[in-house]
Amino acid sequence: MTLTDGSRPGRGVVAADHVSLRRNNLSVVLRHVREMGSRSRARIAADTGLNKATVSSLVAELVERGLLREGLAESERGALGRPGQLVELDGSGVCGVGAEINVDYLAVTALDLSGETVIERRLPLDVAHLDPGTTLDQLAKLILHAVAAVDVRGGQTAGVTLAVPGLVQSATGSLKLAPNLGWAEVPVVESMRERLGDPAYPLRVDNEANLAALAAYAEMQIGSEDRIQDLVLLTGAVGVGGGMVTGGHLLRGGHGFSGEVGHMPVAPAGGTCGCGRTGCWETVVGLTALLHKATEPDDPARDPSLDVEQRLAEITRRAEAGEARTLKALAEVGHWLGIGGAILVNVLNPDVLVLGGYFAVLGPWLKQPLESAIADRVIAPEGGGCRVVQSELGFTAAVRGGAQISLDQVFLDPTLVGRAATGLAQ
Repeated sequence: MTLTDGSRPGRGVVAADHVSLRRNNLSVVLRHVREMGSRSRARIAADTGLNKATVSSLVAELVERGLLREGLAESERGALGRPGQLVELDGSGVCGVGAEINVDYLAVTALDLSGETVIERRLPLDVAHLDPGTTLDQLAKLILHAVAAVDVRGGQTAGVTLAVPGLVQSATGSLKLAPNLGWAEVPVVESMRERLGDPAYPLRVDNEANLAALAAYAEMQIGSEDRIQDLVLLTGAVGVGGGMVTGGHLLRGGHGFSGEVGHMPVAPAGGTCGCGRTGCWETVVGLTALLHKATEPDDPARDPSLDVEQRLAEITRRAEAGEARTLKALAEVGHWLGIGGAILVNVLNPDVLVLGGYFAVLGPWLKQPLESAIADRVIAPEGGGCRVVQSELGFTAAVRGGAQISLDQVFLDPTLVGRAATGLAQ
């Protein structure tokens, strides 16, 4: 090999190339086991094109790092021929943590490498009436509790990702604007790092709808022969957010501010939005809009100190009982949800439109008007082929997406995780 200046590479360049190649091969093996399930070393070699000796060495290192573990012998699973030892993801070794700030709650979850939930907490909190410092203090306690749960089982925290409903600059770790929280120009990552005692694991921040979309995208792949590549997630709470995945990748926009669908001006004669404008989509389809239509001011369903799922359970009970005011409110929200949803389908033509947050909980009453609007208002035949589905993740989507972001970094570079023998990343 000759460098561009005509010289020949020194030992340092060769060593660097070797380290880079091995890191890449570790990632290939780890991601292959995640996607395909338990595999023997011979099967991994055959599937990836790596030679058997290399695969054996890579698997040994991944086991040492706590990312893979020995499973059953192939013969115990009915395989023919000489039995081989299967390897599988080691869920106990590494965890990602997602934490969410929303208008009326804080939440945290930790997922292990296999996607299983280690711990999950949600704290009802009237964040919109608290200053950022007080809110971040409370969230830090939840995060430390989750990290401690990971430590107790002997695992490592791969990272913590914060989900915030607003305009986020992920590269700088700052929140530019969150109208429904009343926050602006908050250095979220820096502030949280101080509260967590400058932790060794990385901290990130992202828009909560983006993270929820990533979680929904992963959800759509499970048990599906037809791999979805393009989706739009609508997540409904007090505000309304949208996350868009196209070609399997999150669509962030030129400056990272895409997805603010709740501020589409669909009802010019509507009410005033938290952003200060009138007629934004979330003023007619957000949870606050629904509760104002369906309940009186002193109704417990409006009480932000109660968990959001408790309040929605009461709305569901009333709808199932056929209460006229509740059904009328749901029909009106569903109508407006369909108007905005049809605009998004016309513009983006996703394979699926996924209902998340409270839209998913009340989907049985909201889905039909949304589908009718897509049929009536989308210019492409048969709604452009778009299906409407309800996410099963509920209000956990953003925190799960945040936890998965941290785990994805490990799948891309397994050397981020320390060897069990030294406790140091190498």
